[in-house]
Amino acid sequence: MIAAAREVFERDGYLDARIADISKAAHVASGSFYTYFNSKEEIFQALVEQVQEEMLHPHLRERTGITDPRELIDASNREYLRAYKKNARLMALFEQVAQVDEQFMALRIERGNAFARRNAKLIRTLQEDGRADPSLDPLVTAHALSVMVSRMAYMVFVLGQRIPYERLVTTLNTIWENGLQLKDPAEPADPSESGTRPASGGRQGASTL
Repeated sequence: MIAAAREVFERDGYLDARIADISKAAHVASGSFYTYFNSKEEIFQALVEQVQEEMLHPHLRERTGITDPRELIDASNREYLRAYKKNARLMALFEQVAQVDEQFMALRIERGNAFARRNAKLIRTLQEDGRADPSLDPLVTAHALSVMVSRMAYMVFVLGQRIPYERLVTTLNTIWENGLQLKDPAEPADPSESGTRPASGGRQGASTL
């Protein structure tokens, strides 16, 4: 049923999508829709939950065994961009729905906050280890870097800006690393240099840590 709803929402848009069309796409009687969902809004919410779970690429470190922050940045950015490209039509629809549905907007904000809180936790750990600029607010930094990646994904995969995938990934990785002023473990954590040492940019990294 959710797969059918996705087909109809992508084809007709949120406002013009009808329960009858979703039922038809799912090859069930219209009345059967209400066995699973109470409204168009409810099945849209279920679709959103499904897609956003994929976009959040949960348990990345546990799944990959990666611990190096640069490699985590790279793996996370790549997973996010691949998922965004796969779901580009829906991501464009989500942008539209957020402008007309306050409840959906609130959900988007909360998901963004959860995403940022997760990244902020790792940024804070890097700061404590002397590997990131200690003057940065971890949560604000996480929001800023995550929004940068998501808007670039929107520009490339929804609006059609022509940027080669590898160039997009490596550029975003470098901006992440430079923004954090990420240091290698071998570099001394000299408090007198906090916030002034240039980052070692060039290596590959991801959209969320």
